[in-house]
Amino acid sequence: MASNAQRHREKSFKNRILRHFKLRELFKSLNPQRIKEIKLSDIKQFAENTRITRKQWIWICSSVVVVVAGILCWVFRPREVPVEYPVVAVETVTTEDVSIYGEYVGRIRAQQFVEIRARVEGYLEKMLFDEGKYVERGQTLFIIDPKLYQARVANAKARLNKARAQALKAERDLNRIRPLFERNAASQLDLDNAIATYESAAADVVVSETDLMQAELTLSYTTVRSPISGYISERNIDIGTLVGPGGQSLLATVVKSDSVRVDFSMTALDYLRSKSRNVNIGHKDSTRKWDPYITITLADGSEYPYRGLVDFADPQVDPTTGTFSVRAEMPNPHHELLPGQFTRVKMLLDVRENAVVAPSRALEIEKGGAYIFVVRPDNIVEKRFVEIGPELENRTVIERGLVRGEQIVVDGYHKLSHGIQVQPVKSTRKK
Repeated sequence: MASNAQRHREKSFKNRILRHFKLRELFKSLNPQRIKEIKLSDIKQFAENTRITRKQWIWICSSVVVVVAGILCWVFRPREVPVEYPVVAVETVTTEDVSIYGEYVGRIRAQQFVEIRARVEGYLEKMLFDEGKYVERGQTLFIIDPKLYQARVANAKARLNKARAQALKAERDLNRIRPLFERNAASQLDLDNAIATYESAAADVVVSETDLMQAELTLSYTTVRSPISGYISERNIDIGTLVGPGGQSLLATVVKSDSVRVDFSMTALDYLRSKSRNVNIGHKDSTRKWDPYITITLADGSEYPYRGLVDFADPQVDPTTGTFSVRAEMPNPHHELLPGQFTRVKMLLDVRENAVVAPSRALEIEKGGAYIFVVRPDNIVEKRFVEIGPELENRTVIERGLVRGEQIVVDGYHKLSHGIQVQPVKSTRKK
């Protein structure tokens, strides 16, 4: 009897285990969508088919509800919304040598500008040059009628010859009287008269020689020569016109323009700024690696290919304009620059070595000053006020507030505020 009860219990336990594993296999074969469609009646029918007890049926239903609820919670769980940080374009702060320029209005002036004038009076006979062409130094340009001056030279020569003859006679008379005076054959008066006559005749010779020299020099003025090499203008007087110091004397002008001078004016403020940077305009400084130079713009807007060095600055300021004159010498081998021409002058005022430079578009100006957004290594932006220097070619020198290697925002800073996190990307815009 006892053994039969024991065998019944063992059989019942085995059946429960078998039903349990069959139920697990059933749920493994179902997908989440299929689980949603399971009805309570299906579970009850399954329980009856598997001959489970009421207690086991309750346990199975509870397990199914828990599994279905878990699956539904996983399917319909709230999605995490990723945080979107502002995207900004950044650039790395660099240092470089910055050249600072000033722009002025200049006027071209010839290195030498000589007026050819008639130094003697007479009729203009010849013109021996081509107008507008290059002439050499010493080249004959004009001939003034020389006949009158040739006659004066001949007259001076004749007077000189007469004076020399009289001086020679006086010398011979003195040589005769001197021995007689020593032998008391002539008086002291005779000797004194002979000496006076000789000295007067010698002085007349000197005067006549001077007159001849002056007459020859005046005659040479009838041949007008170029004092310098350069380009000559057109003649101002026609052939046959009476010229001379008392009348029309300007015959032409010769311009030496192989190199020209550029004159322009700088303000007193420019002078003070240059002194604050230890730059003396117009003076060479061997301690600098550079010298102030200028470039000029031609009438067609192109830049002249040569540079000119500043060699002079007026030591005083014009009180009427508040400016002082500056001069630079510019090569002009092809004679593209004409004296009297106005042009734009660009002058190198200073070279800032290893200066911190930032794109001008990264700067914001407000009443408190200029500031830049700096991106820290943790991608947090910092609104930093800086001291700005000169601006050139879309770049600005930063005097204080930035150091080399920092990341600054160059695009997208209008949506930023101090302390927020951003997503930096390298700027692709050309500098």
